Amino acid sequence: MTRIDQKFADLNAKGKKAFVSYVMAGDPDYDTALEVVKGLPGAGVDIIELGLPFTDPMADGPTIQLAGQRALEAGMTLQRTLDMAAEFRKTDDTTPIVLMGYYNPIYNRGVETFLADAKAAGIDGLIVVDLPPEEDEELCIPAQAAGLNFIRLATPTTDEKRLPKVLQNTSGFVYYVSVTGITGAAEAQAADVGPEVARIKASTDLPVIVGFGINTPEKSQAIASVADGAVVGSAIVSQIAAGKPVDEVLAFVKSLADGAHSA
Repeated sequence: MTRIDQKFADLNAKGKKAFVSYVMAGDPDYDTALEVVKGLPGAGVDIIELGLPFTDPMADGPTIQLAGQRALEAGMTLQRTLDMAAEFRKTDDTTPIVLMGYYNPIYNRGVETFLADAKAAGIDGLIVVDLPPEEDEELCIPAQAAGLNFIRLATPTTDEKRLPKVLQNTSGFVYYVSVTGITGAAEAQAADVGPEVARIKASTDLPVIVGFGINTPEKSQAIASVADGAVVGSAIVSQIAAGKPVDEVLAFVKSLADGAHSA
């Protein structure tokens, strides 16, 4: 049982929905990002999605792209991202960390080496958006063998024919992308999301968490009410981009977490 599995079991026992927050590792710099990450559990975050900076983040909108650029310019690397996770683990051994990024840096390091290093650093799951299910032998199956959850994205365009393929080797949870397009591009609507979540849940026992287009506590609550939880990324990253102090960023995160937890 991974930390992710344990977290959902604990939430389920309490009848609570999950709140997942995304931050870019190293944005705007290593020390500030680490301070934010360390403060997330205290702000009510159940699972931390840690962005791995990459030069060509094709699924991400301008907000996350710019965060990645700031992180790279500040000297962030895959190794320093893993170092950040390891540093976090010195004081928190229970909050799950999902590393979200693209395959190129992992491939460059070597899958076997990367998986051993990620596991040692305290990473619990991976979201690698540019590896489709047809490439499961490449990373997904080795990751699961190494004890890491491999989390897949389902979207409004994932039809009945495609869905079983998306779900077949997924573990941890299913990440439902509430809008077509890139991150931060449009607002999620609970009325649209609810039936899609139900459709996915009819085919899997995994929790379904909804992300993209959630930017207020009210939206967080509305989306969590029709799913197993909500993910917020761009709205949090925007606070960091605006140069808000860490305590203000975390207060905003807490408002979003409170929204999801009240669903």
